[in-house]
Amino acid sequence: MRKRAAVLCGAAVVMAGTLTAVPADASPSPTAGSVHAAEVTWKKCGTADYPALQCASLKVPLDHANPRGRQISLALSRIPHTAKKYQGPLLVNPGGPGGSGITLAGFVAKSLPKAVAAQYDVIGFDPRGVGRSKPALDCRPGHFKPVRPDTVPVTPALERADLNRVKAFAAACGKKYADVLPYIDTVSAVRDMDSIRQALGARRLNYFGYSYGTYLGAVYARLFPQHVRRLVLDSIVDPTGVWYDDNLGQDHAFNDRHRALMRWIAKYDKTYKLGTDPDKVEAKWYAMRAALAKKPAGRKVGASELEDTFMPGGYYNGYWPYLAEAFSAYVVKHDPEPLVEAYQNFDAVDASGDNGYSVYTSVQCRDTSWPRDWDQWRKDTWEVFEQAPFMTWNNAWYNAPCAFWPTRSRQPVNIANGQLPPVLLFQATDDAATPYQGGATVHRLLARSSLVVEQGGGNHGVTLSGNTCLDKHLAAYLSDGTVPRGNGEADAVCKTLPDPKPLTSKAASTSARGSALHGLLGYRG
Repeated sequence: MRKRAAVLCGAAVVMAGTLTAVPADASPSPTAGSVHAAEVTWKKCGTADYPALQCASLKVPLDHANPRGRQISLALSRIPHTAKKYQGPLLVNPGGPGGSGITLAGFVAKSLPKAVAAQYDVIGFDPRGVGRSKPALDCRPGHFKPVRPDTVPVTPALERADLNRVKAFAAACGKKYADVLPYIDTVSAVRDMDSIRQALGARRLNYFGYSYGTYLGAVYARLFPQHVRRLVLDSIVDPTGVWYDDNLGQDHAFNDRHRALMRWIAKYDKTYKLGTDPDKVEAKWYAMRAALAKKPAGRKVGASELEDTFMPGGYYNGYWPYLAEAFSAYVVKHDPEPLVEAYQNFDAVDASGDNGYSVYTSVQCRDTSWPRDWDQWRKDTWEVFEQAPFMTWNNAWYNAPCAFWPTRSRQPVNIANGQLPPVLLFQATDDAATPYQGGATVHRLLARSSLVVEQGGGNHGVTLSGNTCLDKHLAAYLSDGTVPRGNGEADAVCKTLPDPKPLTSKAASTSARGSALHGLLGYRG
């Protein structure tokens, strides 16, 4: 899980593997009278940022094995195509599991080159259980209400308190949604995606997924390879580790990324006055954590909430200046207010967060088997913690309801696939949430895939966030199917963008595009 890319391409990258760009199997526009098109009625739901956005809902079976049984509702969104050349629907997903894709459709359509976006109906959706879809899950409102017990169980009493929380969450889900939980999983969501395809009147689907959305797309391609036209996966889940091993791998990667933040802060000692030695800066961070464990800032930010606040910095370095200012204010000026503000801005959980977490646990716990012996969790977590203390226990408790989940588990899906058209993959070498090895693994498992690597990049979700090299590959693929073909592990390599600088009004404005994407992707995805 901790493998990083070194020298990835041994030869010059050659552009090859071009697909002929024609309408998706000559599919008509969804407004042209398909037998399924009447199932989706679009209404205006535009926002200031995305005025062309339209919304709809679609009924699908709760249990796809019983299509005439109970129906649930999926929320959909669309930015319609405007070009004469129509390439079909482009379904987008921000990850999670539990992320809402309604607004992502607007973002993707606005961020792609106009000539490319105009050729697609960009379709967002809230997967089953999420957001505006019905029913929307909320197992235990207020589960993350501060101040929570310290995540690191240094005493038996702390371990009992944390265990009681996760057991209560699992029990609440089982009691509240006993009839729904057996059908909240990746395979069911994938079958929903094919229902969306049919309702849109498309013979084949174009798909663009970030984070967990990459696993969703890969499973769709495995179950419905004949319905895949183009497939873009950005920041790729390792399908061989779902989900217990993947989470342990994250712990090492997030610790590395946290140390990268400490090095960045040390580089700007004149601004933050926390020292020039990254190890000593890191020691001050852990001293701050210990102090907050005893006296939470503003009665809101204890040790656990501090971890929550700094975790987004592992997803996106655009947050680093804000986190550094809060850190400095607390340590140097003895002012806790910026830290409380950072917590409220970056990781305080509201009702939508409760919903997202309820779906996250429901999907992950159902997707595959988890250890049911808490002794194994304790042993594995302490072993990783010794090397990577930053978020190891926090991550363990986040996923621990799966040790006590009330539904039986499915078998994970083997996504290996030799039946697809060319597929385009994007991966940053230092991504913490989906470490590099996931991209390399999926590249091997998808026979006709091309891997574009952001060398030295540590952000999670790398396309449409300001890197023109990456975006050029994305636009070429969506425009006419062009993919790069190289001789190394990667087919193309792009340099990462520079890390941010301490806050100025100019620096804040230049990070807006990446910030918009990462606000939609969220965390833990």
